[in-house]
Amino acid sequence: MTALRQTYRNNIVTIIDGIIANQSAALDAARDAVADALRNDGLIHVAGSGHSHLLAEEVFYRAGGIAAAQAILDEDLMLHRGAERSTLIEREPGQAARVLSHYTVTPGDVVIIASNSGRNAYPIELALLAKEAGATTIALTSLTHAQHITSRHPSGKRLFELTDVVLDNGGAYGDGSLAIPGLAAKMGPTSTIIGVYLLNTVMAEAVALLAAEGIAVDIYQSANTDQGDSAAAIMARWRPRIPAL
Repeated sequence: MTALRQTYRNNIVTIIDGIIANQSAALDAARDAVADALRNDGLIHVAGSGHSHLLAEEVFYRAGGIAAAQAILDEDLMLHRGAERSTLIEREPGQAARVLSHYTVTPGDVVIIASNSGRNAYPIELALLAKEAGATTIALTSLTHAQHITSRHPSGKRLFELTDVVLDNGGAYGDGSLAIPGLAAKMGPTSTIIGVYLLNTVMAEAVALLAAEGIAVDIYQSANTDQGDSAAAIMARWRPRIPAL
């Protein structure tokens, strides 16, 4: 049994090493887009439905994360209101326009859209609407999975075919990475772990790029450290633009 924990670890490390070796151009483009937005007082929006919404929450009001991060969230597209219901809703055209009506995406912002398959109407329409608004769009997806399936959007396009930058999470078709003896289905999904790595790497590199230019970016510290109350001052600065704070 203990071999599985080592295999899972190895699978994750192999994917990360592959990303570092093979996705320099995409990582640089994502870093530069985020840095440009932050340099010009823009926001970094992150969206996802189903389990991908976890990646939007990862960047929002996060210890060690930027203050200029907006999670695009909608309860109908999360799991606590009904997992099967969420799955059906993310396939319906028109949901992205409904959700974005509650947020403000402006020219120069960045919109990162997490979707492992990139096939459903919601993430595809998010990308289209964000581009119409003048934002730079970044897909966080599995190219292996996406290239095995067809789009569920009337355009026939998948997410990776529509965004300005594509970050490949390196996951297998179906997302599972662990073969369990006697079972056909695989376990050990990798999309969330790798997605968290990619998001935080891009954000940190963008902030480091700006720091080298002498530009300071608001970063949250944990509210549970002795210095954590500084988060209140940061929140006060950003609340007019990010009401959820």
